[in-house]
Amino acid sequence: MYTLQINQKAPDFSLKATDGKFYQLDNFNEAKILIIFFSCNHCPYVLKSDADTKLIAEKYILKNVTFVAINSNSPNIYELDSYPNMIERMEQYNFPWTYLYDESQETVLKYGGLCTPHFFVFNRERKLKYTGRAVDSPKDISLVKSRDLEKAIDELLAGAEVSTPITNPVGCNIKWDGKPKHWMPEDAVPLI
Repeated sequence: MYTLQINQKAPDFSLKATDGKFYQLDNFNEAKILIIFFSCNHCPYVLKSDADTKLIAEKYILKNVTFVAINSNSPNIYELDSYPNMIERMEQYNFPWTYLYDESQETVLKYGGLCTPHFFVFNRERKLKYTGRAVDSPKDISLVKSRDLEKAIDELLAGAEVSTPITNPVGCNIKWDGKPKHWMPEDAVPLI
């Protein structure tokens, strides 16, 4: 199995954030809904959709929904994805999420993050209820027809099951250290 399956528990981690502190899963215990998403500093899908993701995160902050971004990309592939550049990006854009650095790439393997961005939505018990994309056109927000992440959040907040729990994430492949740029594990399969 490569990608975390619906109703599986969120794997723990201990990762350094852009504020210099280390965070584990239990640092976010207060969140009613926890959204962990794999992101980075260079991917055009991330760069063109970050402003929209920021609006989504800000929309749900008062409803106790917490966003946590994780950069697992190797700076040996793209230097722009280095930890110092993560700090600079957070200072520049003041994103309303904690931005963690998965230097060992162990966390992205535990979650099965396929690309940037790739969203994982967990309920209060930290069981996976949605995985996939935020929107169907992250590279051009003006063309968005389906706002899948918000729909999943709204359904969970209403106490309902997520009607479409899996969508294919749209973005750039994770940049694996010491492996070809488009390397994927042999057992990797599309989500749907």
